[in-house]
Amino acid sequence: MKATYLDPAVGQYLLAHTTRPDDVLDALAVETREATGDSAVMQLSPDQGPFLTMITQLSRAGNVVEVGTFTGYSSICLARGLAPGGRLTCFDLSEEWTAIAQRYWDKAGVADRVELRIGPAAERLEELPGGQSVDLAFIDADKAGYPVYYEILLSRLAPGGLILADNTLWSGRVADPTADDDDTRAIREFNDMVMADGRVTSLMLPIADGLTMIRKH
Repeated sequence: MKATYLDPAVGQYLLAHTTRPDDVLDALAVETREATGDSAVMQLSPDQGPFLTMITQLSRAGNVVEVGTFTGYSSICLARGLAPGGRLTCFDLSEEWTAIAQRYWDKAGVADRVELRIGPAAERLEELPGGQSVDLAFIDADKAGYPVYYEILLSRLAPGGLILADNTLWSGRVADPTADDDDTRAIREFNDMVMADGRVTSLMLPIADGLTMIRKH
């Protein structure tokens, strides 16, 4: 449970009343912990998975982009919510970690809906077709890069489209005046930038480590 600001008993109650991950996602979570060690904290938490699938379904998203794929948990959840004929394009730097993702896309039966692009997202995102609007985007990558990814995606987002940004509460450190590390400052600056952006309406949700939902006007 990533929501460190919740009482542990409340967090467990929340998870007990959220649709459970299936066997594929459970197996992926286990392999991620074994293969990546401390980096496994980057994996989506069990309460976020159903949310990503549901919001993708509710928005009827057909063209979805993910920045930061890691071992594939979030991409499976997004791909499962795609509208018929929809596509998910994933951007990540690591061939090692995304090799795990690709195996689990096959196991989850979504590999035919997912395209992986390896390389710096700030460069690769520019390759997205200008004439094809993005319906929904999920950002879960290096925190200093959030503003760049946000601007590129917003320029390609359909009116009424959504950007979801993960880790926007950063274990509650964003509200701690004594926290002054680079990542905390980066998340604060991103949060302030979104709040001041007249092109969008935003809502910060206390899901896991904080998930901001941003809708383009």
